[in-house]
Amino acid sequence: MALNRNKKREIIKKINNIAKKSLSIITANPSKIEVNKINKLRKKSILLNVKIYVVKNTLLQKSLIKTNFSKLISALNGPTLVAFSLQHPGSASRLFIKFNKKNPHFKIKNAICENKILNLKEINDLALLPTHTEAITKFVLLLKEISLGKFLRLLHQITCKLK
Repeated sequence: MALNRNKKREIIKKINNIAKKSLSIITANPSKIEVNKINKLRKKSILLNVKIYVVKNTLLQKSLIKTNFSKLISALNGPTLVAFSLQHPGSASRLFIKFNKKNPHFKIKNAICENKILNLKEINDLALLPTHTEAITKFVLLLKEISLGKFLRLLHQITCKLK
C-alpha cells in the first residue's frame, strides 16, 4: 500500500521524536523471518521499553537527521528492522541477540550508542551491560559477601584465641 505525503511526514516525525529520546539504536535484516515471530519480538520489546519498527530506509534516513544517530544514515540498505532503546542502552541489543540465537536468518546489521557505530563485539558488550536493577543487586550481594567474610574471619580469630 502506497503512503501519501502526510502519512510519510507523520512516520518521519514519530520516529524522529523517538530517536531524540533514545539511548541507543540497533538495526537488523528481518528477511526470511515469519511475521508471527516478529510480532512476538514486538511484544517482548514492550516489556523492555524498546520501540521496534519496520520502515523504509528513505523514511528512516529522514527521521534520523539531526539526531545522535545520524551516522547510521549512510549505512542503511536492504530490509531494515530498527529498535530504539529508551530506558537502558543495552535493551534493544540484548533483545536482538537473544532473538538471533533462536532465528539464525535474523542478521544484526548496525548499532549506535553514545554517537559511535558499534561492531558486533561491541554490540554483544552493550547487551551484557547490566541494567540499573541488576547492578544494584550485584552490588548488594557483593556487600553481603564482604560482610560475611569479615564476620567469619573475626569469628575464626576469636575461636583461635580461646583455644
